[in-house]
Formats: sequence, structure tokens, C-alpha cells
Amino acid sequence: MQIFPIAQALALLMLANGTPVIVKKICGSRLAVPLDGGMRFLDGQPLFGASKTIRGVISSIAATAAVAPLLAVSVGVGALMAAFAMIGDLFSSFIKRRLKLRPSSQAIGLDQIPESLFPLLVCQAMLALTFADIVVCVGIFVVGELIVSRILYSLRIRDQPY
Repeated sequence: MQIFPIAQALALLMLANGTPVIVKKICGSRLAVPLDGGMRFLDGQPLFGASKTIRGVISSIAATAAVAPLLAVSVGVGALMAAFAMIGDLFSSFIKRRLKLRPSSQAIGLDQIPESLFPLLVCQAMLALTFADIVVCVGIFVVGELIVSRILYSLRIRDQPY
């Protein structure tokens, strides 16, 4: 287990997943176009829901790619990490809609594991991560996200404490 690749990966994950929350706080509803365009799946539920926006995905990829070189990671790896973090987040939202959970509802594990595991698996070789590193990163991300979400809520940056 190597500390620096884990720190790089965690920093990229936090940036990728946190950027849309910060951008939402700054921009409010401006440019908040739902990624699914309001489409409904076969079960009649939204595909992802209105809280998953084009603005969120673009801001995540752009910010993570821009900051990646400061973490000694290429712009491309930063963009890839963010893209797969967003794919993981969309996967979680898709599953939550199938389970008829309301948007922004809490589903511990489902809310954190895909958005951390997907990008770590895709970027494993590029970040020199071992399987053990990935397990550690996902574990730290799950706990860290639960703690950081509550802090951001208390600072009135997040709308929900989770």
C-alpha cells in the first residue's frame, strides 16, 4: 500500500464529487439543465432525476482536470477520474429511482461506492493503485463523504445533511 497514490486518488475523488455541490451553491438554478432531459424509464420513474445536471457533470470534469496537475496527475487522468465518478453517481441515481427513493435521499453505500469505485478501477494503472489501495480509498471515501456532507450542510452549502 502506497500513501501518495491513495492521497492523489482521494483528492481527485473529493474534487470530482464535491465540485457539483459547490457549483450548485454558487449558481443556484442557473444553467441547471437535467442530464436526462426529464425522460422517464420503463417503470415511469425519472431516468436520473432533476438534480443530476449537465452543469454538474461538466463542472466536475473541468475542475478535476484543471487541478489534477497540482496533484502530479495528468489533465487526462483528472478528467477520466471525474467522468467515471459522475458515471458512478448517475448509476446510483438510476438505481435509487428504480427503488422509488426520492431524489437526494440517503442510501449509505449506494451513494458513495459507485462514485468512488468506478473511477478508481478505470484509473488503477494510471495512478499505480493496488487492489488493497482501492479498497482503502473506497472505505475512506465512504466515511469521509458522510462526514464532509454533514459539515457542508451545517455550513449551508448542501441542501441535505447527506
